Amino acid sequence: MSMPSAVIVGVGAEQGLGAALCRLLAGKGYHVFIAGRTLAKIDQVAAAIKASGGSAEAIETDATDEAAVTRLFEHAFAAHADIAAPDFIVFNAGINRPIGFRNLTAAEFEEFWRICCFGGFLVGREAARHLAPLGRGTVIFTGASASLRGKAGFAQFAAAKAGLRMISQSMAREFGPLGLHVAHTIIDGGIDGERLRSRRPDVDADGLLNIDAIAESYWHIHRQHPSAWTQELDLRPYKENF
Repeated sequence: MSMPSAVIVGVGAEQGLGAALCRLLAGKGYHVFIAGRTLAKIDQVAAAIKASGGSAEAIETDATDEAAVTRLFEHAFAAHADIAAPDFIVFNAGINRPIGFRNLTAAEFEEFWRICCFGGFLVGREAARHLAPLGRGTVIFTGASASLRGKAGFAQFAAAKAGLRMISQSMAREFGPLGLHVAHTIIDGGIDGERLRSRRPDVDADGLLNIDAIAESYWHIHRQHPSAWTQELDLRPYKENF
């Protein structure tokens, strides 16, 4: 029997959501195609999975580069000995920092849009092209509080994340009837990972989202019966105000 496989786009440091998803899937017996912009980081994630007896492959991929995303999916869906075509795709690439609206440049606004929205379009399109004809599979887009509302200093982030949410809704309505489960997650709070910890080392972990707990929720979405699919799931720490 062939090993199931997954494509996780937007993997960075080992203590991040993308890496947590890769580890969880490898632990479930999946071969994981680990895609991220920084080869050293994704190589480290792949090496740790292999050292634990899992199966993984690091593929340097800029999610905003159409040709790179196309190559990633062509490779993942090509015939591999003992590895089945992917049935689980996650778009997890992102960028976030506050910028005052009057100081926000056109280049910065476009950068946020390209990484958080355009990259999601490219990954979603390639996922649909490969999975819809097979009549199965799951595609999950990682969103944020900004997917639902704009906040002072975060217009560039909110605009991009809201666009990503609309992509997920449009895909779900178009491809759900064909058997492709498309979902969007709203991560409403800080993620307890390397990115946040490097900026706020003294933050209380009890008020943050645990990366492994988020990954388990993604797995639950993937395993849902088609009669009761989630299109959007919001996750937050119990201490989070909303």
